[in-house]
Amino acid sequence: MSERRSFTEKQKRWIAGTGIFLFLLLSLLVCIFAGKPLIQFVQEPERFRAWVDDQGILAPIAFLGMLILQIVVAVIPGEPLEIAAGYAFGAVEGTLLCLFGAFLGRVAVFLLVRKLGTKAVEVFFPLDKLNELKFLQNKRRLTLWVFFLFFLPGTPKDVLCYIVGLTDLPLRSWLIISAIAPFPSIVTSTIGGDALGMGDYGFALLVFIVTIIISGLGLLAYRLICRTRERRES
Repeated sequence: MSERRSFTEKQKRWIAGTGIFLFLLLSLLVCIFAGKPLIQFVQEPERFRAWVDDQGILAPIAFLGMLILQIVVAVIPGEPLEIAAGYAFGAVEGTLLCLFGAFLGRVAVFLLVRKLGTKAVEVFFPLDKLNELKFLQNKRRLTLWVFFLFFLPGTPKDVLCYIVGLTDLPLRSWLIISAIAPFPSIVTSTIGGDALGMGDYGFALLVFIVTIIISGLGLLAYRLICRTRERRES
């Protein structure tokens, strides 16, 4: 019976460092070779709808892959994809696709951060900024705060899901939050995209203006909450 090999601390650090370097390199390559072309593609609605028609039944699966990529590589904005989903798939199917894709991507990120720790977060989020989110270390209200931040439009959700992976939030709670909380932010974008696809430009403009206002207020509320909680924690 062969002896099980054990690694020294130095070897473990080297393996971990190599894994993190490869993850950083992969993220950079994805941003360069996939992120920018992807956003340019979905910003051309007619071309994107034609692509969806050409893919047939495979279109939803391919689009889910785009959504998961966008979540994992947090620097790729999600709004163009959500608008494109409404334009190409309609409000209902587009919303369901975006919710499911975001759910899969955020669960993947959560598990990735639980495995790699702070090194995975540093890819997209300077660790000194974590001081703004110290209140997420409050176990008693953690689930409530996380749900609120993901329900509130305008918050940086794709980056926040990396931060949540560092907290003590149970996976079961994260599954529920990821499935329900992003609905308001997604549905406004897909409804606007659907209106564009139907040629109802007046309604689409109204939806986007209201969305921008609500998102702006949500972002202001998020920053105010972070500053207020940071003062209380210090």
